[in-house]
Amino acid sequence: MSAALMTPELVRLDVAPPGDKHAVIGMMADLVAATGRAERDGLEAGLLKREESFATGMPGGFAIPHCRTEAVREAALGLVRLSEPVDFGAPDGPADLIIAITAPAGTDDQHLKLLAQLSRALIRPEFLAALRGASTPEEVSELVMGVVAPEEAGTDAQAAGAATSEEPADGAVGTSTASTAAPPSGSAPASAASSSTAPPDEASADAPVLLAITSCPTGIAHTYMAAESLENAAKEKGVRLHVETQGSGGITPFTEEQIAAASALIIAADVNISGRERFAGLPLVEHPVKRAISHGPQMIDEAVAAAANPSAARVTAASASNEPAQGGASQSWSRRIQGAVMTGVSYMIPFVAAGGLLMALGFLIAGFDVAFVAQDVATGFSLSSLPGHQEYEGATGMAQTERAGLALYLGAVLFTLGNLGMGFLVAALSGYIAFGLAGRPGIAPGFIGGAVSVAVGAGFLGGLITGLLAGLIALWFTTLTPPRWLAGLMPVVIIPLVTTFVVGGLMLLFLGRPLASLMTALQDGLTGMSGSSAVLLGVIIGLMMCLDLGGPVNKAAYLFATAGLSQGTEASFQIMAAVMAAGMVPPLAMALSTVVRRRLYSPVERENGTTAWLLGAAFISEGAIPFAAADPLRVIPSMMTGGAVTGALIMAFGVGSQAPHGGIFVAFAISPVWGFVLAILAGTLVAAALVTAAKELGARRRSVTA
Repeated sequence: MSAALMTPELVRLDVAPPGDKHAVIGMMADLVAATGRAERDGLEAGLLKREESFATGMPGGFAIPHCRTEAVREAALGLVRLSEPVDFGAPDGPADLIIAITAPAGTDDQHLKLLAQLSRALIRPEFLAALRGASTPEEVSELVMGVVAPEEAGTDAQAAGAATSEEPADGAVGTSTASTAAPPSGSAPASAASSSTAPPDEASADAPVLLAITSCPTGIAHTYMAAESLENAAKEKGVRLHVETQGSGGITPFTEEQIAAASALIIAADVNISGRERFAGLPLVEHPVKRAISHGPQMIDEAVAAAANPSAARVTAASASNEPAQGGASQSWSRRIQGAVMTGVSYMIPFVAAGGLLMALGFLIAGFDVAFVAQDVATGFSLSSLPGHQEYEGATGMAQTERAGLALYLGAVLFTLGNLGMGFLVAALSGYIAFGLAGRPGIAPGFIGGAVSVAVGAGFLGGLITGLLAGLIALWFTTLTPPRWLAGLMPVVIIPLVTTFVVGGLMLLFLGRPLASLMTALQDGLTGMSGSSAVLLGVIIGLMMCLDLGGPVNKAAYLFATAGLSQGTEASFQIMAAVMAAGMVPPLAMALSTVVRRRLYSPVERENGTTAWLLGAAFISEGAIPFAAADPLRVIPSMMTGGAVTGALIMAFGVGSQAPHGGIFVAFAISPVWGFVLAILAGTLVAAALVTAAKELGARRRSVTA
């Protein structure tokens, strides 16, 4: 069976390309169909469909169009070596080696495992070099089968070796190359479905233990190439790595011991992975599967940094299950509650971003007075019946809107949409906090509890309380063992009903009014801030935003700002501007430092610095995390100082932002823009100067010690 996967008839060498990649795929379909293994048009359609979903070009100048389809009668491997490369979407350029992997829709596991072994081999430069150096289709077939079925190919190789040892000739080159490209029999690739491990003797005893899961839609090629790339990178870096491939050849899951010893999890997948709940609480690095193939070393570096970073993104409890994750039981309650709050904030941010930016666009188009008439205009007029100047009651009496007609109508529609979206903010926060603790049974009670918080005026403080209450109560229910006849009703009826009654009752009867009074006092205090007290608040906000770069403290400051944004006061706009500007400082400062003193940074850090320019400009504080994780004692204090400077200047200049996210790209919603830009520049320069000086001093001390 396996010996027939590739034969010389399935190989063509040094062929002029018939056109673009679509034409090459058609040629591959012709090649396989000519052997009687597939129906030509159906195979071409399957290969093209896969190519449209994800480009199959790989770093190293090769492409792997592949599919599983009813059009294939017998699994086959086809190879075409082009005389001129063709673009298949790889990041490093066009491909000259095209390897088609075709399998029937009902392919058995053994076939899939053999195909997976070829996918792993394709990531090795020496194997690709051997394919490019082969001079005949027979040599190529022997090379490939030496990887796919080393036992069978080994017999042929021994016979060929005996002949060539007696009479060396030019043709012997292909045979010797095959022996180097194929793995020795004692180290043949493991079962493609198994979880493999980087050799422990290549990792130091105190090296972090990483887990990696790879998966792609077809489950044949990318899944195993990503695994091979990560394994090779881990070996080079002396990191212990276990890989679980969730491919078409099946899954052999990690052992409990491997999960317990792990420091971080890598997910390289384009589909949902199974068993995600096993890793609740582990630091997480997640990317598409192709990134693991092309940037395996960087992903290993990211995972090592995440393992050492207490603020790294983590696998949330119950993220793939209706019940709390099994691994969550080993976490302390403080960690579980912190993780749940972070989950709530993370899920709330899209509501804030969508709603806030729509409101800001409404202001841009219709003017700031659209807020007074937006709902009436959006519901009372249409594109065929545009409004004129509308009267409203302002702070100084009756007034008219600045704009009319299409501008007022479109602005009112955008503002109304955004305002409705912002109305979900507290409910989403509460609902997803409950989800983070209890899984799906906590969502409805959490959302309803958040709505009650808004109704009684408790705001985001009430949302935090109702989310935690709903999650904890629903979590307690999931620990019960109901009768079998009742078990099906528990998650969809009983738990949401009882939990909602308890949480809503507590808010309406006992907690709502005290929390509402606290929120009112907080808002009044912020509104009354001016002068030095406002500047001090800006300093505190700047310090919080730069302390953990996207962690709990950073998110707390962001939540504080976005929750107040819906109030529409000048103080709330200034707090939002301070949060956004201070959060932009760390990535911009690190990017500047990598430019000013390139020699202080590794090539990977300099590359991260280039990316950090855009991340910082867009208000993505996490762009500085790789630097902070690698050198926290020098980076974090420097960033906090710069953030404090920026926050203080924002409040001193009276800068306000009506947009909750977007950085410099939402300048239209910020006033005055000059104050916003000046504050960011000042904080960036301070932070960059401090971190550069600290690293320079550290480098000098190391050179003196050496």
